[in-house]
Amino acid sequence: MYSVGISGVGSYVPEKIVTNDDLSKIVDTSDEWIRTRTGICERRIAEKDIATSDLCTEAVKKAIRDANISPEDIDLILVATVTPDMAFPSTACIVQKNIGANNASAFDISVGCSGFLYGLAIGSNFIATGAYDTVLVVGAEILSRILDWKDRNTCVLFGDGAGACVLQRCESGKGILSYDLGADGANGHFLTQPAGGSLNPASIETVNKRLHYVHMDGREVFKFAVRSMEKASKRALEKANIPLEAIDYLIPHQANIRIIESAAKRLKIKRDKVYVNLDRYGNISSASIPIALDEAFHKGYIKKDDIVLFVAFGAGLTWASVLLKWNK
Repeated sequence: MYSVGISGVGSYVPEKIVTNDDLSKIVDTSDEWIRTRTGICERRIAEKDIATSDLCTEAVKKAIRDANISPEDIDLILVATVTPDMAFPSTACIVQKNIGANNASAFDISVGCSGFLYGLAIGSNFIATGAYDTVLVVGAEILSRILDWKDRNTCVLFGDGAGACVLQRCESGKGILSYDLGADGANGHFLTQPAGGSLNPASIETVNKRLHYVHMDGREVFKFAVRSMEKASKRALEKANIPLEAIDYLIPHQANIRIIESAAKRLKIKRDKVYVNLDRYGNISSASIPIALDEAFHKGYIKKDDIVLFVAFGAGLTWASVLLKWNK
């Protein structure tokens, strides 16, 4: 089995910024209400003529340059998203076309905010077994298209963006050390987009009932998030036989500052070892961790041989963690 590491990272967010004050003009909320409950101050929103594949493509171009490879070197493209351009073809296939990765296979992953970490686990196994040499993993969302802008409990939380990384073989003992993936389908009803699939196909009735938007039980999701992030983190550490105190940096899913602080406290990780950017971007689902990783690395927070822990929770309900020794 080969060791697998991240050889390139990149991200892209739309230019349009929507502040909490902007939202207070269209829904019953305020900057103070949003900040104190979530930690979010602003978010990026894609223009109407932009699709998820467009955000993916920009992030991917940066990751490819960072890894110093060409599109023809890519063997597999994985796109984690719950807001694909369309049901089919996959957004991954559209990205393949956009960047000219003619030698790559491609498919999408739909596990909500855990998607990017699921992608790292899937992609790393293709390389570890020798099946592929280079895998591109992307997390991207345009959640603004499926938000009910009359529901202040959900519309204030989310934003749009994309992050990408290139996986390749690396020095033995470095790169991805372990991961933990899980799901709790019995409680999937706490976070859903009820209509648009085979269960509730689009109709005048589903539109009038606003079933094509995000529906969430915030209290239940919060409780699940804190529990699952702690559990997934400890499992990844146990699998790699690495103690908690060895973690140099934690990059959690950027959903809510209270969730992040609760998880860090349970894991006994100091605040200065936790990367947070949700104040500027909000929750971008599967894109939140790769965007945060791109920022943290290029700002110099993450250095070679650092032990870095990624952890997320998402729709499904799902959870995921990835532990790695930074090889870049």
